[in-house]
Amino acid sequence: MIFISRLLPMKRKKIFSIILARKNSKGIKNKNLKTINNKPLLYWSITKSLNSKFINKTFVSSDSQKILNYSKKVGAETILRPYKYAKDKTTSEKSLLHSINYLERKKFEFDTVVFIQPTSPIRKKNDFDEAIKKFNFKKLDSLFSANVSHDTNFWEIKKKLLKANYNYKKRKMRQDLNKKYLENGSFYIFDKEKFKKEKCRLFGKIDFYLIDKLQSFQIDDASDIKLINLIFKL
Repeated sequence: MIFISRLLPMKRKKIFSIILARKNSKGIKNKNLKTINNKPLLYWSITKSLNSKFINKTFVSSDSQKILNYSKKVGAETILRPYKYAKDKTTSEKSLLHSINYLERKKFEFDTVVFIQPTSPIRKKNDFDEAIKKFNFKKLDSLFSANVSHDTNFWEIKKKLLKANYNYKKRKMRQDLNKKYLENGSFYIFDKEKFKKEKCRLFGKIDFYLIDKLQSFQIDDASDIKLINLIFKL
């Protein structure tokens, strides 16, 4: 884990978090309200954001009134998302732009966005704040959460033939491999104005914030719910 506490004082910026939580999901119906460790999945991202020292406001964007009502109950502010920004093939970037444009029309002023994905519910208490400190201290344009990955020996099918991305006849020991950092999707931080121009969550001067492998676990299908509940008990 990377801690940047010694880097204070830092320039204070107005920071809003945005959590995208649509109604439908290909893998799990009503996934964002499924019970994880005795709480709805969405609860874990909202409360971690609300407990941040540096995040000024927490917003949940959804096309579901049920999700929005629950979010308000927990303490978040809400954005009703039109269906055209909540389809299966709608990119997160388009939904984020809708949220940012909505907040600006409502005369909210903010500099930085923490984009939190609720499908990764396990985070440590200070992860958002330590990542924000790094973002500000290094004057980054964007930042992503990452974990160290040792998965290197990939195979894929090309033109109906199985191909390896490594020389399996000269297999390297793990300790001899270059360290790789996996963009795990738990959260991102980016400059709002530059995001509006780039329309991409990563741009400009990019860095990462390292989290533990267990924290990076995402819920994509029903079997993941059982696994994540076990992880919470560790």
